[in-house]
Amino acid sequence: MNYDWLNDDRDALIYVGDAMCSWCHGIAPELDQLKNDHSDLDFKLVMGGLRPYNTEKAIDMADFLKSHWVEIEERTGQPFTHDILKDPDFVYDTEPASRAVVVARMMNPAIEYDFFKAVQMAFYRDNFNTNNVATYLPLASEFGLDPVKFEELFNSNEAKEHTKGDFQITQQMGINSFPSMVLKKKGQFTLIAKGYQKAADINKIIASL
Repeated sequence: MNYDWLNDDRDALIYVGDAMCSWCHGIAPELDQLKNDHSDLDFKLVMGGLRPYNTEKAIDMADFLKSHWVEIEERTGQPFTHDILKDPDFVYDTEPASRAVVVARMMNPAIEYDFFKAVQMAFYRDNFNTNNVATYLPLASEFGLDPVKFEELFNSNEAKEHTKGDFQITQQMGINSFPSMVLKKKGQFTLIAKGYQKAADINKIIASL
């Protein structure tokens, strides 16, 4: 995976998130606004790694998760469905969803962010099992990706290592909560948002810098 943008001289807005982070789903409309407001900046999406390789069942976390989901839906208007929290077999491992986004990036970087949001909708609104590659194949087709190639890459060690690479960059930047926004300006990295914030508030921070 090409991470040259970390060291080049282009200014960038870096979003560190996770497709299975509920507040990352909630902040999507604000992020859309930020992207529109700062089209002069490169936009980079980094998979943060919320609970990668987790083995805990969602049903055992259901009360905790549902309370957050209800709050976020009320605050942001983003859609949530709770049926998957009743599934006794669903493991809340965020690595496969992150890997699916990385595979989309590998196949066509231009669609990465929109694919990321589509994965969020597939999980939070439609309650598809994010551990199953079959969840992502219709999305791949929708975005013009070859689903056979997508599945091959999804199951490959290459994609798994690239996904770990995103997690490592997150750690190197000192990011430990999602969503987070980092502004790269003249080679300097500045954390401008940690957790959910409105686009207008983040814009004020960017303007001050």
